Amino acid sequence: PLFIPIYTSWACRPNIQKEEEIYMEKNYETFVNNLRERLLKATGYQEEMICYKTAEEYPPTDGDRLLLKNRQREGVYEVCALYVADLYEWHQNGATMERIVQEIMHRLDAIVRSECFEKSKDLEDYEKIKDDLFIRLLNVEKNRAELDDAIFRTIGDIALVLYARMGELDGCSTSVKIKQHIFEKWDKDEQMAFNDALLNTYFISPPRIYCWEKLICNMDYEGENFMNLLFDEPLKKSAIGNCLSTATRTNGAVAVFLPGVAQRLSDLLDGGFYMVFTSIHEVMIHSEKTADPKDLKRVLADTVRDTTPDEDFLTYYVYHYNRETGRFTYC
Repeated sequence: PLFIPIYTSWACRPNIQKEEEIYMEKNYETFVNNLRERLLKATGYQEEMICYKTAEEYPPTDGDRLLLKNRQREGVYEVCALYVADLYEWHQNGATMERIVQEIMHRLDAIVRSECFEKSKDLEDYEKIKDDLFIRLLNVEKNRAELDDAIFRTIGDIALVLYARMGELDGCSTSVKIKQHIFEKWDKDEQMAFNDALLNTYFISPPRIYCWEKLICNMDYEGENFMNLLFDEPLKKSAIGNCLSTATRTNGAVAVFLPGVAQRLSDLLDGGFYMVFTSIHEVMIHSEKTADPKDLKRVLADTVRDTTPDEDFLTYYVYHYNRETGRFTYC
């Protein structure tokens, strides 16, 4: 057989790579357009009710989306956002367009029949939604886009963000950040709304102190209810500290900011304390009489680097609670 060697110079390869990128981009655009047309047909929505939004368009998001708008009443829409990159990858891995559209329609139907769909209609009525308000913690710098137009207070680089519970969907608890336009509809004092949300958070997920040795031996261990006035076990003043979270152990770091918690901890420790937020789910409490904040900061940096998932990160700062002033500051 005749062998003819073919050589490609380095100068030509960028052009080949560019052609491949253009080809992939056209495939992606074709997929988006095809998906949109099929969804218009399947849902019966009008043209303007399904639109494509790139990640860069305002407000910036973490991926391109198809937005499906469903008018509920004059001026108010329910919007379902589809992450196009995920769907395109699924399609590239063998899922047919029919399968993808079928799955989307199934999810849309589940949303319409869900509790969160009904609750979303009450968001503008403070009296109807106030018992579902709660607070979650986010790092300010890392979540600037998410915090855009949200209602929040800051302590150092930690944002206390106002959320509302929206019920169950596919076996998971759902929630939504309260945006400025919703808050304006309430015509309520912001401090009052935050106070209501903090109190709700306390009762939705009560604060608990967890002893690591008990947690390791018993996964059903529910922690210590140190807020009970009959609680008489001393808190640790050694280097190991005390693990503070909530009864649900999810987003539990907020516990230290809940009504009466910091004061109760300072009473049990007989003084102020340092806070090491190892994630959004828990915070380590250390007596100011025995702990060195420089050592704590080093341990925090190691913990975040080695064990804290990126989505659970809260802060690199060590915080301090002053018993006399009742103020939180970061070191």
